[in-house]
Amino acid sequence: MAPTFAEATAITALDSHTYSSNLNTEWCVGSVPHGGVVTSVFLRVATTHFRTTLATQNQPHTVSLHLEFLRRTQEGPATLVVRDVKLGRQTSTIHVVLSQDGRDEVVGYLTHSNIDTETGLSLKTPWSLEPPPPPSPANFAELLTGGNDPNWIEQTDKPFPKFRKISQRVRTVLPRKGQVISGLIDEWLRLDSGERFTNESVGLVCDHFPSVLEDLWRKAEGNKPFPPFWYPTVVLNLDIKKVLPPEGVEWLFVRVRTKSVKNGRMDLEVVISDEAGEVVALSNHVALVVGSERNLAARRNDQAKI
Repeated sequence: MAPTFAEATAITALDSHTYSSNLNTEWCVGSVPHGGVVTSVFLRVATTHFRTTLATQNQPHTVSLHLEFLRRTQEGPATLVVRDVKLGRQTSTIHVVLSQDGRDEVVGYLTHSNIDTETGLSLKTPWSLEPPPPPSPANFAELLTGGNDPNWIEQTDKPFPKFRKISQRVRTVLPRKGQVISGLIDEWLRLDSGERFTNESVGLVCDHFPSVLEDLWRKAEGNKPFPPFWYPTVVLNLDIKKVLPPEGVEWLFVRVRTKSVKNGRMDLEVVISDEAGEVVALSNHVALVVGSERNLAARRNDQAKI
C-alpha cells in the first residue's frame, strides 16, 4: 500500500539543524522522487525548524522558497542540513541542503514570517486569469462520483501511469471541453488519500499537473505519438500569499502556463487558488524537456547530473 502524503514527506529531527527524510518510490516519476514532493519536504523542514530551533522568532509561515535542483534525487534516505542565514524582526531566512549518499542534490533558501501578524499596505489589483478558466464546479463532492458538472470532469486515463507513479496519488479534474488554449493547463486537485492540503502541501501542488506540451506537440507534429518525456526541474520558486486553515482544504485550483519551449528548456508559470478564488501561492519554474530514458539511466561517477 502506498504511503500517504504525510508519510511520504515526513521528516525526523536528528539535531537542532539536521533532519532526515525517506523519499518513497510510490511518489516518484520513474526512478526520481517527484519535484513537488521534494519541495514539500523542504517546506516541512522549514516549518519544523521555525517551530523548534527558531521558535523565539515567532515566524511560523514560509512566505518564499527558492530551490535549485543540482542533481536528480533517488528514492530512499535523504539528509537535510539547515544553516540560519538571517534572523530578523519581520522575516528570517534559512539555507537548506538535501544530500543523498554524500551528494548535494537540492539546495534552497526559505524565508519565514508571521502572516497572521503582518501589517502594511494592502491594495486590490485588477489582475485576473486570462483567458478565464471555466466556471468553478458547482458541487465538488460530485466531481469524484461520475460527475455531472457541465464544465469539469475527472481525468481517468492518466498517461504513462507506470512511469508517472505519483499521478495515482492525486485526483485531477480537468475542463470537460478541453483546455482554453494550447500551452496552458487548468485543473482542480485533491489528494487520493483524502488528506487535506496545507501550506506544506503547496510544494506538491505547484508541481503537479498534466503536460502543458501535449497539445502544442500535436499541433506541431500532427498524429505523431506524444513521447513519454521527463520534465526535470532546474529551478523552482514559490511565493506563498495565504495561510490555509489548520485543518487544510480538500481542493485547490491550479493554472500552469508556458511561454517558451526552446532547445529542450521551458518556463512554467503557476497560479494556485482556493475554492473562493483567492490566490494561495504563485510559482515559477525552469524545467528541461528530455527523454524518459534520462530518468532511468544509471548514475555515473556518483554525480548523477540531470
